[in-house]
Amino acid sequence: MYDISTRKRALTLLAQGRSLNSVSRETGISRAAIRAWQGRLEPLPRMTAPPPEPPADDHAYAYLLGLYLGDGCLSPHPRGGYYLRIACADAWPGLIRQCREAITKVRPGVGVYTLQKQGCVMVTSYWRHWPQLFPQHGVGKKHERHIELDGWQQAIVDTHPWEFIRGLIHSDGCRITNWTTRLVNSERKRYEYPRYFFTNLSGDIIRLFTDALDRVHVEWKASGPHISIARKASVALMDAHVGPKH
Repeated sequence: MYDISTRKRALTLLAQGRSLNSVSRETGISRAAIRAWQGRLEPLPRMTAPPPEPPADDHAYAYLLGLYLGDGCLSPHPRGGYYLRIACADAWPGLIRQCREAITKVRPGVGVYTLQKQGCVMVTSYWRHWPQLFPQHGVGKKHERHIELDGWQQAIVDTHPWEFIRGLIHSDGCRITNWTTRLVNSERKRYEYPRYFFTNLSGDIIRLFTDALDRVHVEWKASGPHISIARKASVALMDAHVGPKH
């Protein structure tokens, strides 16, 4: 995808009387692309229709999308195709199992295997068209580039918000028990209360998470890249639909 300044430069050279061939040679841009820009300078809108091979299971995809945005990546194979890799901590064997199950539901028939790393397992699957299902794939770290959902992805998340939230919590979140003390009748007593945390350096992913929380009426508070869910009613909702890792 060429930016507007590159497109304008190529068209300026054409306006100076240069041929398509000479402009193409100088800029390294194909003649077909330059010819198309003569009719439309702005890039076409980002595709929001479902990909040619949509997810086989939207419920599982919403969960897998949350895992991918938190701890996933796509890696190209030298001979074509891509590896989908989701990092899952060794401490959570249930998460590893759920991740594998989600991949096989989203793309029945694909191979899924685990690769042991220090302290974690990479749940891995090869398929030529993973970027169709995860168009957020790109060069560099997620928090260093813009992340947004395509229209068809947003529709799935809107339909299955709890699965998306669960995937994000299972990747970059946790459920912990806090405690405090209070004086009751001159006696100091200890009180414990649960809360959920989610941490991500990408402001875009934080926004996707909190938008989903708003949709299911979960109250939250933000502190930089950290999202806290501590109100009793909201924690109860999270326990009913997400629960701790295992």
